[in-house]
Amino acid sequence: MRKILGIWAILTLSSVALKAQDSKPGTWGIVTAVMPGDSAHRWGGYAEFQTRTNGAFFSQFQYYEAKAGVSYDIDKNFVALVGTGTYHTYDYFNVSDGPTINEYRVWEQMTINQFLTPLKFEHRYRVEQRWVDGLYRNRFRYRLNMFIPLNNTKIVARTWFLSVYDEVFFTNKTPNFERNRLLAAIGYQFDKKWIAQAGWINQRNYTANTSSAKNNMILTLMYRINRKNSKEHEQVPTTTD
Repeated sequence: MRKILGIWAILTLSSVALKAQDSKPGTWGIVTAVMPGDSAHRWGGYAEFQTRTNGAFFSQFQYYEAKAGVSYDIDKNFVALVGTGTYHTYDYFNVSDGPTINEYRVWEQMTINQFLTPLKFEHRYRVEQRWVDGLYRNRFRYRLNMFIPLNNTKIVARTWFLSVYDEVFFTNKTPNFERNRLLAAIGYQFDKKWIAQAGWINQRNYTANTSSAKNNMILTLMYRINRKNSKEHEQVPTTTD
């Protein structure tokens, strides 16, 4: 764990020391419906819609994605998932011209959760198969997400919490290190169903010759579908993307 946290700290500091930074903040909006599995119902799933804009407060629309997946709880701390989605990028000056980039994606992932007191950790490993404007690409992602409940020892109904994560993106083509994504947010779980988060996310992209980054406000709303007679257990209020 100390080695993982050390690597995480290095990546985080590297993301903050930006060379090419877009000074205008953008906005990400994410709405998710998730049906988690449990010991009685191991199969679950989710659906999500996301939009991004170049400007603050959802001005200058430039991107949306829609995706869904099916999950299987190996046990309460190990969850496998297969997902698929469609992704479309626009020129925010000429949205009416249609998308400039179209992508279709399939992925497989494994999520491992660690429930400590008071910290909660999520390790997410993902392998993606991507078709970007008809060209095939592979990508590999790892995300370390930490949650800190503020007014409870667990993240349950009526709990404020902090969420901090760093995610790294790799490909099998040069440059192998493609992207770094860093998030810090505050959230609130209203009840068993509704969870909201608001915060800041920085995304830095790398190419063979240069790199660029942009800060964004992020707003997320999650609706958790609880099945009848399911056994309640602690869950992390993770963002799917």
